[in-house]
Amino acid sequence: MRQKTYLDEINTNMYDIKNKDNYEYKAKKGLNKEIIEEISRQKNEVQWMREFRLKALDMYNKLDLPTWGPSLEELDMNEIATYVKPKGNMSNSWEDVPEDIKNTFDALGIPEAEKRSLAGVGAQYDSEVVYHSMKEDLIKQGVIYTDMETALRDYEDIVKEHFMKCVPISDHKFVALHGAVWSGGSFVYVPKGVDVKIPLQSYFRLNSPESGQFEHTLIIVDEGARLHFIEGCSAPKYNKINLHAGCVELFVKKNAYLRYSTIENWSKNMLNLNTKKAIVEENGQIDWVTGSFGSKISMLYPMSILNGKGAKTEFTGISFAGKGQNLDTGFKVVHNAPNTSSVVNSKSISKNGGIATYRSLVRIMPKAKNSKCSVSCESLMLDSYSKSDTIPFNDIRTEEVEFSHEAKIGKISDKTIFYLMSRGLSEEEAKSMIVRGFAYPISKELPVEYAVEMNNLINLELEGSIG
Repeated sequence: MRQKTYLDEINTNMYDIKNKDNYEYKAKKGLNKEIIEEISRQKNEVQWMREFRLKALDMYNKLDLPTWGPSLEELDMNEIATYVKPKGNMSNSWEDVPEDIKNTFDALGIPEAEKRSLAGVGAQYDSEVVYHSMKEDLIKQGVIYTDMETALRDYEDIVKEHFMKCVPISDHKFVALHGAVWSGGSFVYVPKGVDVKIPLQSYFRLNSPESGQFEHTLIIVDEGARLHFIEGCSAPKYNKINLHAGCVELFVKKNAYLRYSTIENWSKNMLNLNTKKAIVEENGQIDWVTGSFGSKISMLYPMSILNGKGAKTEFTGISFAGKGQNLDTGFKVVHNAPNTSSVVNSKSISKNGGIATYRSLVRIMPKAKNSKCSVSCESLMLDSYSKSDTIPFNDIRTEEVEFSHEAKIGKISDKTIFYLMSRGLSEEEAKSMIVRGFAYPISKELPVEYAVEMNNLINLELEGSIG
């Protein structure tokens, strides 16, 4: 009998918790003016937001589906409910959250993570935030961290100034869809000079079948301030398509710093069509750390727009595509000012016929003199019938730059496996060690609790694929 390895002993059911589809209100399937108006009415929104939603719906109807990337022919908006309001109102006390929802987040470790390492936590279930909490000392420093609906009521002027200004509804069809049906999400404002030393986190959980989640995240880090924000996402597996089309807008002011970390573990019936973008001012910096797991299809390309002199960005990301998955991910950066810099380090793993694609855009404008950009993308295939592609687009409009691009695609080396086995490891252990080593540059950028989660997700993906 083969000795059990660590890979066999991981609980593979942790992320596949399913609750009864128990809701206070669920929109009719489909997408039309009446549905949009009813969502706005359910939320008792201000008039300008209702008008914005209808404008976005009109834009959605005018825009075509992407003609590149994975096929989205399976998506039928007539079969998607765009708004699901769970029973119960938002609470800042974990004990007041409805029992079935609380048990789900307990199983995912959200309250425990809050106790150990977080300054604030928001938890969204289907279309609404059900729990929110932040440490008192941050409140005293003027930090605002709340859900988007509360922000729209209590900080309307700030929201109106920034909402979908970084990511306009004309960007693409699914941004327009988001603008029409968005619900939930997080709002963060860090005042000038405030250093939030402990991360804030939002966790998004989609439970309802044949539905979509469209959370909106809006973060403003004012001059000289610092923040680390962590986003987690998951959903149970159903037999029919679910849709995720969230939007993240990040504003990094002069001399400010923001790190945005994401672990996405959607179920493998999910279409993940998320949009994330940051605008960075003079000497500001945005760092992205991203892990993409799960989902049947992902099209996800975070973007940094370096508008200020000396602005910087770094992107560190990994994706893992298994059987039946097509993960089309990458990064976009635009250098709009002199002395800006960007560093891109992307890794992908594919197995059991999975498709992993790195797709990127680097644009350095004529006025971005003395800027620097370094891009490295590596792909590791665990078998001979998986697929990996690198599709970079580099648009360099000035000669006064330093630019490099390196791409590597390969399979696990049989010689390396043989060497490790000669040192006492099983073949399974050798392969998993190589994969974890390949992913280490990403996991080391995460807080330890989330690095452990990412490594567990890698192990879950490896389970059953080797040995």
